Amino acid sequence: MHQRIELKVCMDCEKCKRNILKSVAKLSGVDQVSADLEKHTLVVVGDVDPVCVVKSIRKTGKIVKIVTVGQLKKPDPPTPTKPVTIAYPHPTCEPINIPHLHPVCTDVYPRYIAYEQPYPCETGGCVIQ
Repeated sequence: MHQRIELKVCMDCEKCKRNILKSVAKLSGVDQVSADLEKHTLVVVGDVDPVCVVKSIRKTGKIVKIVTVGQLKKPDPPTPTKPVTIAYPHPTCEPINIPHLHPVCTDVYPRYIAYEQPYPCETGGCVIQ
């Protein structure tokens, strides 16, 4: 059973903090240890007995007090979000008649039809099919 143990520990310097972190980290079942030197707090997360944590800290010569012991809160599952779909207008193509300057033989070459796009595109605004 993973739990979160918050302790009040008399820490005065970085050396005290380091010694306390080392002693608690050696315990079996400890997953995470964090200490705040300004607030004099130590947070231990894992499957460990709070009394064993206190005994380990007292062996370093520090005064310790248990503040809270509770179940580790599971992070809220992310709420499923609807995928955002953007509807782009479908371009409507209307055939336009392009007069030829030279006569085109339709027997050899098929006649091409050009469609004008309603908005400029990368190819210059028209599509030849």
